[in-house]
Amino acid sequence: MDKDFFVKEIEAHSGMLYRVAYTILRNDDACKDALQDTALKAWEKRGTLKELRYFRTWITRILINTCYDTQRKRRRMVSIEDVPEPQVAAPDISLAMALQSLPEKLRLPLVLYYSEGLTYAEIAQTLRLPMATVRGRIHRAKGQLRKELGAE
Repeated sequence: MDKDFFVKEIEAHSGMLYRVAYTILRNDDACKDALQDTALKAWEKRGTLKELRYFRTWITRILINTCYDTQRKRRRMVSIEDVPEPQVAAPDISLAMALQSLPEKLRLPLVLYYSEGLTYAEIAQTLRLPMATVRGRIHRAKGQLRKELGAE
């Protein structure tokens, strides 16, 4: 993998990567730090990617691991600055609040599927879960959203 390909792919997926990071971290500054760390780690480990067509799932997995590392570090200290403030107004505030109320293990596959357009197979590979588990989590997440929003 050469530098031009790497930079082009990072730029192409930066929006998706930011949204995934925000889904986990819920803090703009922490997301930006995680994206930088992810790019650095990916560049250093670029030799481990066997097929370039899997770049998106590979970089997403690195990002998710980086976000989890950041969360572990942040748990040690709690400050008022860590309280998230939405940077962009959601089109439907009740939907945004309902999404935030979902546990991360249900919210993340749902966001990857509906917001980022990943397939069940890509989500399963990215999250290192069986495809049936991904399907089940998305199904449960939709059910909880229906209950939360009172929709049929």
